Amino acid sequence: MALGAETIDAISFTSIRLLSGATTLLIIVLASLKKDRLRTEGSWMSSAMLFLYALPFSLAYISLDAGAGALILFAAVQITMVGAALLSGDRPHRMEWTGLILALLGLVYLLLPGLSAPPPGAAAMMVLAGVCWGIYSLRGRKASSPLADTASNFLRCVPATIAVSLWFADEIWLSSKGIVLAIISGALTSGLGYVIWYAALRAMSATRAATVQLSVPVIAALGGVLFLAESLTMRLTLSSGLILGGIGLAIFGSRNAARAGVS
Repeated sequence: MALGAETIDAISFTSIRLLSGATTLLIIVLASLKKDRLRTEGSWMSSAMLFLYALPFSLAYISLDAGAGALILFAAVQITMVGAALLSGDRPHRMEWTGLILALLGLVYLLLPGLSAPPPGAAAMMVLAGVCWGIYSLRGRKASSPLADTASNFLRCVPATIAVSLWFADEIWLSSKGIVLAIISGALTSGLGYVIWYAALRAMSATRAATVQLSVPVIAALGGVLFLAESLTMRLTLSSGLILGGIGLAIFGSRNAARAGVS
């Protein structure tokens, strides 16, 4: 809504998004009397991955349409997380593989119509964003305190955020709508959303976490139907069924297979 409608530039959107997320989480941590944990939770590496996801993501979407951007992003996330799982010796169950492939096919079916070859530079930035988000998610599986960990990661982004904003100060253009959307993105859907994501990650394998993330395009598409009066098409219905069915198979099928002792 913010970048597609050109209500704000990508640098300002990213800066406001990260700063509002850091501010919101800091207030919550201070209110919960856990401020001492900010020094022990989170890491500079996780913070770097968060920043290198958020900035290229915004810059890429200036030149990419929503479908191409989502396809590139989630493909990079899946390759990163599943590849890391394999390298670490984690061998997903056949049900997890089947569910992941089914969900990916559903994603391609959902986004394929109207896709055109993306600009190489924008595509490369979205790949970088996907890889960094995959690494950030993998590191979140070890978070002992999702709230303090996420707050610390956001706060560590502040110096880089200010530095980038000052560097591109001459290219800033804002509107009240763009600022509000960036604040909502940072405080709610990023800040609080990532806390919930870190809490959920601790109970999932890397492959399962990668598969679950494929629900995001479905949620976004259904949000368009509910809030933007977009049409509920047969393609959306079928692709949503494939994606959600694949996610369910990866989660419940692999769990049942594990109980039965099947690899």
